[in-house]
Amino acid sequence: MFSYMDSIGIILNGVTGRMGTNQHLKRSLVPIREAGGVLLSNGRRVTPELLLVGRNETKLRALAEECGIARWSTDLAESLRDPQFQIYFDAQTTSQRVPGVKRALAAGKHVYCEKPLAENLDDALELARLARRSGLKHGIVQDKLFLPGLRKLKQLIENGFFGRILAVRGEFGYWVFEGDDVPAQRPSWNYRKEDGGGITLDMFGHWQYVFENLFGRVERLSARALTHIPQRVDEGGARYECTADDAVYAFFELENGAVIQMNSSWATRVNRDDLLTLQVDGTEGSAVAGLRDCKIQSRKETPRAVWNPDLAKPIDYLAAWQPVEAEREYENAFKVQWEMFLRHVLENAPFPHDFLSGAKGVQLAELGLESSASGCSVPVPELGL
Repeated sequence: MFSYMDSIGIILNGVTGRMGTNQHLKRSLVPIREAGGVLLSNGRRVTPELLLVGRNETKLRALAEECGIARWSTDLAESLRDPQFQIYFDAQTTSQRVPGVKRALAAGKHVYCEKPLAENLDDALELARLARRSGLKHGIVQDKLFLPGLRKLKQLIENGFFGRILAVRGEFGYWVFEGDDVPAQRPSWNYRKEDGGGITLDMFGHWQYVFENLFGRVERLSARALTHIPQRVDEGGARYECTADDAVYAFFELENGAVIQMNSSWATRVNRDDLLTLQVDGTEGSAVAGLRDCKIQSRKETPRAVWNPDLAKPIDYLAAWQPVEAEREYENAFKVQWEMFLRHVLENAPFPHDFLSGAKGVQLAELGLESSASGCSVPVPELGL
């Protein structure tokens, strides 16, 4: 543990990418530094000292200057040898994650990384076993759990608002432009299977920990993964073939008898409250949660609907829902989890989002693609090391 220190060094590899720059650096670690460091249980603050690592010297230098960071490097091996930096963070493309994490563990660094942990379950379990044997701290990003909307939903579940939960219906996604007339919002590697792309691998990692933490363990699933847009334009203006799925439509069965329908698509236009919505229906009430907001309808406030399409709509169904007010101010989800991981390293505070948890997300994605290829529903075995 490092609770006696005033600072702790963090190597950030792949930080010039979209997620690394925006969510992890600018919205998480820089604000933690500006606040004087992460607050520990003994009242002390420990400041993250950052080393930016990547392949593009120009981008690294510009990002370091913008964020007021003194050190950056294009040499990962040299960075890992530096004893001043005890934590390695990996935000590289998925296809590069396994070798980067292995090198960091071999160098004796605690490791925190973006999901998915790996492209396949065998590699994810290998990393989980290596990390456990090393005795080092290890963690995976599971940011959706810390979104305000889902935290409100979790509180409703814990308070027994729903009674028995019957079903969940989820919608995620938006139209990602092809990159010709309008710039694409996501990097081109997301649409190439050979580079670790695909919405199933990307989003099933999220849905696994969301479902398990909120509703229960998935014991069976069926899925259909598709590539709706066959060609896109990359960052250099070149047209390329899309080899990875850009939409997946899935049905999950939970151990407790509840079911979840989940649509995930980068080829859909948003006609709902948010980019992600989860409607939860229970015997005593329902709720719809988005990224930040959550609204509810209790049993006693549920209108008595009667089917008659020959009449004008007699009920304003949307008016029968009430917003859930925030009990407190919620910070950026990535920042919250970074603070948790730093406390985990510095004072052994609890951190359940370890590499085994990350491997479960890879397992669900792998089984989703298996189901899609076979046209059959598949069981989801319990995972252990």
